[in-house]
Amino acid sequence: MVIRPGVSAIIRTPAGLLLQRRADNGLWGLPGGGVEPGESVTDAVVREVREETGLEVVPLRLIGVYSSPAHHQIVTYPDGNVVHYVSTSFECRLVGGTLACGSESTELGWFDPEALPPALMPMHRLRIVDALAGRADAFVR
Repeated sequence: MVIRPGVSAIIRTPAGLLLQRRADNGLWGLPGGGVEPGESVTDAVVREVREETGLEVVPLRLIGVYSSPAHHQIVTYPDGNVVHYVSTSFECRLVGGTLACGSESTELGWFDPEALPPALMPMHRLRIVDALAGRADAFVR
């Protein structure tokens, strides 16, 4: 098992909440991914959103830090790799770009936060609930 820092972005506009259908597991999730060596979490979330959606964002607020195995932070991939993610989730403001799937996305869509797709990654559902709570301080789960 490997421990890996990760990031995810909550991007909301009048069109809804942006989700991507992931190429690796076919589930819907928040744009995000791994933090590269030498990269800050805020730089990572901006890069991951750009790579996966074609959009440019600015991180506005820390939603939370997620590491508990009870919240689906351990993932077993089809190739057998097991990763324990310590994930930082940010609310981000859309500032530019053109919506387009990257190599890790098969579909992108704007969803009403009250009508999320059933095939949503469980770890991301909790982050969305936390973001919608509007709490000033960050969640640590």
